[in-house]
Amino acid sequence: MICKVYYEDTDALGVVYHANYLKYMERARSEYVELFGKPIWEWNRLGYYIVVYAMNIRFKRAAQLGDTLEVVSTFSLQSPYRGLFKQRVERDGQVYVEADVELTCLDPQRNLREFPPEFRSGRA
Repeated sequence: MICKVYYEDTDALGVVYHANYLKYMERARSEYVELFGKPIWEWNRLGYYIVVYAMNIRFKRAAQLGDTLEVVSTFSLQSPYRGLFKQRVERDGQVYVEADVELTCLDPQRNLREFPPEFRSGRA
């Protein structure tokens, strides 16, 4: 997913405020989920709520106002109940941020449930 750094994304020094990288990665995960056949809101309507429960993030470089970044994402199912996104925010082949994002799936009552079969097939 491509995203451009706007003034609203930066701090007083003109670099991306650290929390905004999380927004970029969330958007990329939402788009990636569509590769499993439905947008995230449709999965929610069907009773699958895919939520983040852990994140390990490493900041390597600071993106600046006007930069065009790419969020590269891969997904793997670690168990029927746990998924892992590996994500990188890059510019011109240089890694700015890396993150391991662990997800789980809940039902409408917020009980643990298995990921949908489309996720278990590994075909995104």
